[in-house]
Amino acid sequence: MADFHQNGNIAQFHNLRTRSLEEMEYELEAFAQTRKISLILPSLYSELESPALGHIIDELSKVRYLHRIIIGLDRATEDQYRMARDFFSRLPQEHVVLWNDSPRMKALGDKLESHGLAPKEPGKGKNVWSCIGYLIGCADSSVMAIHDCDIVTYERGMLARLVYPVANPNFSYQLSKGFYPRVGGGKLNGRVTRLLVSPLLIALKKVIGDHDYIDYLRSFRYPLSGEFALRTGMLPDLRIPSDWGLEIGVLSEAWRNLGRQGVCQVEISDAYDHKHQTVSPEDANAGLNRMSTDICKAIFRKLAAEGTVFTPNVFRTLKATYYRRALDLVEVYANDAAMNGLIVDRHAEERTIELFAENIMRAGQIFLENPHETPFIPNWNRVHAADPQLISAMKTAAAEDQAEFAPLAFRAPAA
Repeated sequence: MADFHQNGNIAQFHNLRTRSLEEMEYELEAFAQTRKISLILPSLYSELESPALGHIIDELSKVRYLHRIIIGLDRATEDQYRMARDFFSRLPQEHVVLWNDSPRMKALGDKLESHGLAPKEPGKGKNVWSCIGYLIGCADSSVMAIHDCDIVTYERGMLARLVYPVANPNFSYQLSKGFYPRVGGGKLNGRVTRLLVSPLLIALKKVIGDHDYIDYLRSFRYPLSGEFALRTGMLPDLRIPSDWGLEIGVLSEAWRNLGRQGVCQVEISDAYDHKHQTVSPEDANAGLNRMSTDICKAIFRKLAAEGTVFTPNVFRTLKATYYRRALDLVEVYANDAAMNGLIVDRHAEERTIELFAENIMRAGQIFLENPHETPFIPNWNRVHAADPQLISAMKTAAAEDQAEFAPLAFRAPAA
């Protein structure tokens, strides 16, 4: 995507292939002397058993400008936590593995529950939220980056390009969002962005009219990317969604706190591939089925907060408009894929659109029937107001877990 197009809403930074990675990393090392940079890696234990994360750690081991790496570990037993400690031990940077299922961390969760502030459900949102709390407690980083642990095509230049706009003291950007083409295995990927978010935003503009927030979201080339970086001054007031709307939720928070001028997107890769979720049409609480509903709810909630009035008739009209626009885009995607020698399964794409259309109605019904729903995990400013000792207690719990549970030799499962 070597171009220099600007959409006029948010700044876009492209990879024009005119600068070496070594030169950019040298400059980041200079920035890091006065602006420490930390990285958050939300991980399931199962991801330690895949080759993707091992390669990511190999690449990160070469990054000298990182001050700290915080690994949020979910769904791990005691022995698995020990093995995770050993797995990540080859990182030369200061790093910590937050065992989110440890007795100490669960005790802190009970304390949050007593204040009515505990996250409603486990998952990536809760994991990221906990890691952010730990980073706030460290109080020594100016920039935080986050990316997923299942990126098959990872190389360390992705991180360098992601953090550069917010690490450079001469730039005013507070949040940087990564974008890239989702191509892999000879196929056009990125189904939820292509088949849900893009046509839904077009349909919303058609149904409810011009809206600055819709134009803002439409400015992002890949709004569901899991790669973003921000300046840490935002963290205490950042509201993290408790469901699968994390990426849209963070962009919405940036819109609320920063507006367009403080946000940019940056091209971080020529090709990106990771673990693909199943559609799970038979289970509304799994896979892309669940994800699509949560994303729709996140967008509807934000528009309602901006003054949009939703009714059942609006959602019925939105569903019909979305369906027509999505089918139109399938034709475009199929032609784009054919021109580039890629595969698109038109039948599967249209079946997925039918599911997403139903989920627009489902999300709308949930939105209308649950006006008192609290979709966000409380931000850390509120947690600190309720219990000023909790952030330091989290740091202490992580340190005590590390002291008590020594690493075990990590053994990958037999092929």
